Amino acid sequence: MPPGPIMPRVSGYPIPGRETRLETRVSNSRFLAILAEARTADEAHAFVRAVKAELADASAHAYAFRAGYGGSVTEGVSDGGEPSGTAGKPMLAVLRGEDLGDVVAVVVRWFGGTKLGTGGLVRAFSGALKDALAVLPRAQRIPRCSGAVAIPYPLYERLKLLVAAHEGAITHEDFAAAITLGLILPQARCAAFDTALATLSGGGARVAWTPLP
Repeated sequence: MPPGPIMPRVSGYPIPGRETRLETRVSNSRFLAILAEARTADEAHAFVRAVKAELADASAHAYAFRAGYGGSVTEGVSDGGEPSGTAGKPMLAVLRGEDLGDVVAVVVRWFGGTKLGTGGLVRAFSGALKDALAVLPRAQRIPRCSGAVAIPYPLYERLKLLVAAHEGAITHEDFAAAITLGLILPQARCAAFDTALATLSGGGARVAWTPLP
């Protein structure tokens, strides 16, 4: 039997499942909304630069991103050439409403000759993004951590059960005077695993955890 109580499975947070593009039209202007995954602000900015280079003939490249999730989220916006406050901030408000993490959104506009006004631009940019979000595939990200632990041979089988009970995986094994195991666990399980490991080993085994990107 796995050691310790049975715990509910760790749930992640929603992220884009793949890059998604959707075009809409408003008063002769074309709007192309593009959504993709971005784990960091640097990744988000790199994606925006790539879109700008690819679609350099557009009149505006507005964007918003949310890198991370929850209390550790980093956000950024740009109106991309449109009047201040008419594109980036409304797009960010839409992303917040979707409760997505690790997401970058770019809405590209080709001006069609008809001015939309401030309110019209807000509705057009946020509406283009909402339409794209409606068809965006979603995935789940579970933050994980890695580490290594050295244990005596008699604890080997029990430690493997402990790792499995905490939804972890053993990445490598080194059999020498002691057994050294490489581990990956959901970050939400690391503290509980450490407590159980201390009980199992009498305090003799510890793991130095490193968050995985």
